Amino acid sequence: MRILVTNDDGIHAPGLEVLEEIAAQFSDDVWVCAPSDNQTGAGHSLTLSMPVRLRKHSERRWSVTGTPTDAVSIGLKQVMDSPPDLILSGVNAGANLGDDITYSGTVSAAMEGSLAGIRSIALSQVMKQERPSWGDRFAAARHWGPQAIAPLLDAPMEPRTLVSMNFPCAAASDVNGIRVTSQGFHDYGRSSVVEARDPRGGRYYWFGLDAIEHTPDHNTDLEAIDEGFVAVTPLQLDLTHHASVEALAARFNG
Repeated sequence: MRILVTNDDGIHAPGLEVLEEIAAQFSDDVWVCAPSDNQTGAGHSLTLSMPVRLRKHSERRWSVTGTPTDAVSIGLKQVMDSPPDLILSGVNAGANLGDDITYSGTVSAAMEGSLAGIRSIALSQVMKQERPSWGDRFAAARHWGPQAIAPLLDAPMEPRTLVSMNFPCAAASDVNGIRVTSQGFHDYGRSSVVEARDPRGGRYYWFGLDAIEHTPDHNTDLEAIDEGFVAVTPLQLDLTHHASVEALAARFNG
């Protein structure tokens, strides 16, 4: 099995090292192509207004001066001499739950893999500000990641679909298991915008993420994480709201 590993936190992120360790449990043919810098919140964006540069760190380890989507695209088209069987993205330092998925560079890298017809999985580790008592912030992902990935390696997957995994902020021994979930929905005003002045008096703005209020619905990723489970969520790239098609068509054709 050939695996391509990527992320959105950058080539030097500790979560990428964790994911390389996980990938090595399934294959000795592991390649890395990741952004050179942190691209958190990049979503499924491409770099179109400037050139993207590719840097080789070792025989199978590369970085690009672009987004996670750039990294996967260049990894497939320029770095690897044949397609991988699996793309793993992460392990993100932070949750990608509910509608946060739409902002996620981690999940978007897996989306790009899915668009290329390759089985793709995104992995995210829920974290808190304070250092956990168990020490390793990625303990849950490190231990449970291989167990969550293994059943998916030969599972039937529809075209243009992918899987997003979130691991609870807990010691590996305190995780209650793995639960397949649907995508939840946050109740939030999302972010604050802080205005400040630079040394020359010009205004600039900094987006801050406020605490998010949510009431997890049953069988969602939010509920699973709240209850100490690994949340495994199948996603699709078809954003069509099929239930609305007929009624909306009637407005134009009536």
